[in-house]
Amino acid sequence: MCQLKKYIHMKDIMNLFHKNHSLIYKVFLFVLTTFVIVYLFPKSGTFRYSFEKGKPWQSENLYAPFDFAIKKTAEEIEAEKKQIRLQSPVFFDVDTTVITTVKNEYTSAFERLFFELPRDQTKIDLYYKGVLLLDQIYQSGVLQNNYDYAPNQQISILVDKTQSGVKRFDSFFLQTHLKSFIESSVTTLGLESYRQRYLALFFDIVKPNTELNKSITQISLEERLNQMKLLRGRVDKQTLIISKGEVVQGDKYAVLNSLVSEYESQVWTDSNYTLVVTAYTILVSLALLMLLLFMKKYRVEVFSNNTKVTFIFFNIVLMVFLTTLVVNFNSSYIYIVPLCILPLILKAFFDARLGLFTHVITVLLLGFVVANNYEYMFLQIIAGIVTILTVSELYKRANLFISVGQITLIYIVSYFAFFVIHEGSIDNLNWETFLLFVLCGLATLFVQPLIYVYEKLFGLVSDVSLLELSDTNSKLLKELSDIAPGTFHHSLNVANLAEAAANEIGANTMLVRVGALYHDIGKMTNPTYFTENQSTGINPHDELSPKESAQIIINHVIDGIELAKKNNLPDRVIDFIRTHHGTSVVYYFYNKQLEANQDFDKGDFAYNGPNPFSKETAILMMCDSVEAASKSLKNPTSTKINTFVEAIISKQMESNQFLNANITFKEIESIKKVLKHKLANIYHLRIEYPD
Repeated sequence: MCQLKKYIHMKDIMNLFHKNHSLIYKVFLFVLTTFVIVYLFPKSGTFRYSFEKGKPWQSENLYAPFDFAIKKTAEEIEAEKKQIRLQSPVFFDVDTTVITTVKNEYTSAFERLFFELPRDQTKIDLYYKGVLLLDQIYQSGVLQNNYDYAPNQQISILVDKTQSGVKRFDSFFLQTHLKSFIESSVTTLGLESYRQRYLALFFDIVKPNTELNKSITQISLEERLNQMKLLRGRVDKQTLIISKGEVVQGDKYAVLNSLVSEYESQVWTDSNYTLVVTAYTILVSLALLMLLLFMKKYRVEVFSNNTKVTFIFFNIVLMVFLTTLVVNFNSSYIYIVPLCILPLILKAFFDARLGLFTHVITVLLLGFVVANNYEYMFLQIIAGIVTILTVSELYKRANLFISVGQITLIYIVSYFAFFVIHEGSIDNLNWETFLLFVLCGLATLFVQPLIYVYEKLFGLVSDVSLLELSDTNSKLLKELSDIAPGTFHHSLNVANLAEAAANEIGANTMLVRVGALYHDIGKMTNPTYFTENQSTGINPHDELSPKESAQIIINHVIDGIELAKKNNLPDRVIDFIRTHHGTSVVYYFYNKQLEANQDFDKGDFAYNGPNPFSKETAILMMCDSVEAASKSLKNPTSTKINTFVEAIISKQMESNQFLNANITFKEIESIKKVLKHKLANIYHLRIEYPD
């Protein structure tokens, strides 16, 4: 008995899970996305006040919230390090054995070069003058290599690892400079007649005896750098730092920067880490929750599709990841991230309103990542709005290039305006930032291949795919034209009418055109049962009952859905097949059944639906009905056409076919006007003149 209860309980849980699996997945996705975004956020506190150098302090009087040290600026530290490097001692090793070796070589070399001279006082004088020159050279020292030191750099001399004196760097000889020294010395000593011999003599025997001791020099430098103080004062708790309206500059600016640095380091301590992460989680959760609520209220078809919700959240995380990556690398390159790709992609797959809302939510989240968050958020939101307003028919390459150019221009103009507001002039304008905006624009062009990748990964459809599907030489449409030529011609006419109507009310023209081309593909199953394909004058319905005939007509919707799925048509296109008759009645056979005076169920003569649930599907229903019925018009006139169109669409409205579609009466009237005009052109009607 107990086991049975457990089994029943487990079964109830599984049923509950199965019933709410979509909601459970959304909760899981929501939690996962929140966790990932919070993880990507920088692990530092955010100072509650904003300030700029040279601008007045806009907030209330600021008092020190705790004791903190005043840190030297990066410029000050770098200048001090430079000074230490200049003043730090440099150590050179001197090899005392070299001069002994050189003098030994000198004696033999002298005898070789001056062999013709008799051993008299002259030769002895020449010999000792050469020794004198050697002593002078090695007293100064000959360098092993050339070093990048200032001429007045003090050099500590090491002999056998012991310091023996200090010299200026310019007192040493380089081997390349010996020639000029010897030439001048020979002239001074009155030995000009022997100049070439002395040059050859010293060139052969002089060797370097002085070399930089890198290890000792580096150790000495590091000791001095380690002794350098990074602080230049201290501020006690509750000390007035700056008053409201006071200009942020000089020491005030340095103190504020020190406070910000200390504040950000103290916020993320072990004791309050959990608390801060929780606060981040709350804010991120609120932002993502607003997006979910928006989709639930205004985009039900998107909210109900877990794949689409996953796609949207994935793109938000991707943008946060890219931005965080750039900020961690170098925050100066923050504007190179092509954030406008997000609204572009969402508009391509969904609609402009959802794209803009998601873009704004993402920018709000990125406000935690970037430093100058107000400027950044303003630029990105404005650019996102421009993206939504300018980009249309993304499948046209020219439109994309024009829109990217406009987005780049908005970035540049907005940034320029912010800079002038902050600085009051353009003297220090960093023109390299404009290059970043250009690179951002070029990166935005990557949206085209990215859309293709997303289509394959998430099974979504964009206008680019719709353009491919609109090709009448595609496999399915080619089969339709061969098997059911009348239906194919009808579909082409409906496509032209629907495209014109969609363009009139601002609906998706490409989507409605493709939907119109494929809406009747189910007629290929029984093509001769539809009048447009009956070329022999034989009607197979004559041998069937009204109910059977109606069932064949109704089944073309189901057949079309099956055929579309078999050929991997997108769901957005299949929606047109499913809804183009809504829940309307096959009136011709329904009336025949009425004439038979037999009991029957009206539902046997009605399509299964659903009714149109978008502007595009509603447009197709109107255009399909009007175009099909227009074939029955005899001697059409403008008046007949007007009455005819009004009657058909009014009947559809009376049967609540457009109840679920977000289409207004004004838009329906505009569609009627387009249909009347198009049909008049088809039948080549002239203006009716009075008798």
